[in-house]
Amino acid sequence: MLTPNDRYKRSEFGVRAAIFFSAAAISGSFGGLLAAAIQNMDGQRNLPGWAWIFIIEGILTILVGFISYLMVHDFPDEAKFLSADDRARVILRLKRDKQHSAEHEEFKMAYLWAALKDWKTYMGMFLYMGPLMPLYSFSLFLPTIISNMGFTTADSIVKNQLLSVPPYVAAAILTIVMGLWSDKVGRRGIFCICLAPVGVVGFTMLIASQKPGVQYAGTFLGALAIYPLIPLIIVWIANNTEGVYKRGIVLGFVIGWGNLNGVVSSNIWFQPPHFYAGHGTVIGYMFFCIFLGSLAYVWLLKRENKKRVSGQRDYLVEGKTEAEIDALGDKRPDFLYTL
Repeated sequence: MLTPNDRYKRSEFGVRAAIFFSAAAISGSFGGLLAAAIQNMDGQRNLPGWAWIFIIEGILTILVGFISYLMVHDFPDEAKFLSADDRARVILRLKRDKQHSAEHEEFKMAYLWAALKDWKTYMGMFLYMGPLMPLYSFSLFLPTIISNMGFTTADSIVKNQLLSVPPYVAAAILTIVMGLWSDKVGRRGIFCICLAPVGVVGFTMLIASQKPGVQYAGTFLGALAIYPLIPLIIVWIANNTEGVYKRGIVLGFVIGWGNLNGVVSSNIWFQPPHFYAGHGTVIGYMFFCIFLGSLAYVWLLKRENKKRVSGQRDYLVEGKTEAEIDALGDKRPDFLYTL
């Protein structure tokens, strides 16, 4: 599958991924309201309201899947919506960006083994579980958290959903801002390191105070940390993995492992209205996985870049042909990692 990182320079991927993932925050604003509206179909064709939610939203998902299949191309040299000159131009600019796998590749098991043997795969999995577990927690339990603040009655579903909209909107805006900013400076890690404490403070406010205003402010900080971190980490991992298939495999492991942490989210939210276990677990994920993980990842990448610049990795290309050097992917001495 042709991913954005196969069409754009590494320094151009951040804002595009941010715009794409900002849709998750925006959908969080209205998903609950849509579900509440569909719930009113309870009894239609002798089906309960919850069943209609699955049916309608499932049909829409399948339709989008079919449309996407027709729109997605595997490689730039196969993109039918580009002219021959445009395809050549895309491949050239990617090669200038040290993406030598821009042209057509055939899948080989070697790409799977390369991904499994790469320490960055496991570092990426550790980083990405940081925002994913909090994401599921936030999206699933924000209405419950808001209802326990005392702003609305527990059964006021619409009011709770309306109060959940502003944090999501703010998160969507900041997600795009972070994407633009990280592209401009050519860095990813520093943004992850700075956003993690914002989330820690937000969820600490939810634990430490029972004042509705303070808790509501905490939900804003939580959203402002969680949603921008998702595209930032994905882009960071993609930027540092060269090769279409290897990149796809690595991202598959990273995203799959991150999503599995949603299991944790569904089992830690108890003891209302304080939710000590839930908030505390989120804080742990953001501190250890994102903050400390990003610090370690930056340090390891910086150390490797220094070795490549000083020529300590030049032995990897000695006696090799140009094709063999290209096949090294992100192990090539001239490929510098994005910090």
